[in-house]
Amino acid sequence: MTLAEDISEYANSLSYNRIPKKTIDITKDAVIDTFGCALGAEKAIPVLIAKKTIKKSNKGSSILHSTEKASSEDAAFVNGVMARYLDYNDSYESKEFAHPSDNILPLFAVAEEAGRSGKDLITAIILAYEIQCRLSTSASLWKKGWDHTSYGLVSVAAASSFLMDSGVRKTTHAINIALNSHIAMRQVRAGELSMWKAMSFPNAAKNAIFSAKLANNGITGPSPIFEGEMGFWKQVSGKFNLNINDFGNKKNEFLIDKRITKYYPAEIRSQSAITAAINLKKKINDIDKISKIEILTTESGYKVLGKDKEKWNPKTKETADHSLPFIVCSALIYGNITPESYSEKRLSDNKIKRLLDITIVKEKKEFTTIYPSCIPNEIKVTIDNINGKKVIDKKVLYQKGHPKNPMNKEEQKQKFIALSSNSLNKEKTLILLKELCNLESIKSITHLFDLCM
Repeated sequence: MTLAEDISEYANSLSYNRIPKKTIDITKDAVIDTFGCALGAEKAIPVLIAKKTIKKSNKGSSILHSTEKASSEDAAFVNGVMARYLDYNDSYESKEFAHPSDNILPLFAVAEEAGRSGKDLITAIILAYEIQCRLSTSASLWKKGWDHTSYGLVSVAAASSFLMDSGVRKTTHAINIALNSHIAMRQVRAGELSMWKAMSFPNAAKNAIFSAKLANNGITGPSPIFEGEMGFWKQVSGKFNLNINDFGNKKNEFLIDKRITKYYPAEIRSQSAITAAINLKKKINDIDKISKIEILTTESGYKVLGKDKEKWNPKTKETADHSLPFIVCSALIYGNITPESYSEKRLSDNKIKRLLDITIVKEKKEFTTIYPSCIPNEIKVTIDNINGKKVIDKKVLYQKGHPKNPMNKEEQKQKFIALSSNSLNKEKTLILLKELCNLESIKSITHLFDLCM
């Protein structure tokens, strides 16, 4: 069997009854977190543009915080942009990076269109996480110049086919069509970052859903898509081993259990650095006395967040939330990182600019060695005073939100409430939260979107 067929076999074998309660609870946490992130970005310019661009109607799948509807692929795109824009949704770290919660709202759109239940949707989400994260564990794409969202083509295509009840053969063709036709380049996350950063996965999801629909209606796709003469292994990733017997089931852990929740709206490799910077701020009486800032990070932390010259003078929100020096300097001055940390006012802040001029970022080999079991950062700050120079430092291995330092239920709830307040009043927010906590009992996906109005 081909790898695409193996993945399809797994996708069609998974059922809600085979999933441990712990994993179901974690999945609902992921859904709540993702809904919060999306509602928090409801007024963002890229979201407004996305809503304006798609074709809307009075039937189909719901658009979050809107009375209008669209095809499932268009709704998946808009809702996906909302979930991703703040860079606040979860991560999974391995050979390849992933924001597997990017799968969630696209699958809501498919489940709604297909009339599936909350249990079916939970199963599809766990399936999508499993596929994307297993692929991410198998081979790096970013080191070869390809974007991690390419793996999302497989996860969304397979999980969408599951919700469409397509069967093994059609699911295989959905994967073949999606992966052959929509590979994304890593340039989306290099240099000065653009609005497309938040749209790359939603675009992949949109294309994957359309591919699944085509396959479900009988279109066949190029095969073998991974192993073929001009397939994914030869052209993109290199050959890798992926054993479906290792995938989540009653015996094996599901990889959604290892998702990392973000405590701050910033790229995942900056989370521990933010914690370190906030800790150091408490020891600094006068920011103006800082004469040097040294940030020690992993190889990927340096290459993704600290290598490009644009990270020292970010001109876009997208560049700033992927700039280790900007994030650290802002946290040292203001003691927190929030969505407002990337405002036009902050991007032109002379206090931050001064610190950026005296900041360096370096890889620490020890950190690269222990990554991705943890995502470490260390910050060393040199302070000039009347007695000479003083160096203070802080190292953080497991940031808040990591499985080894998890956010508790109250912290997750407060994050959801704070983000949802941009769109909903307190009463509606709490009603929505209660319903999402009981997602397995939901019969109508549309009902959840109605609560967001």
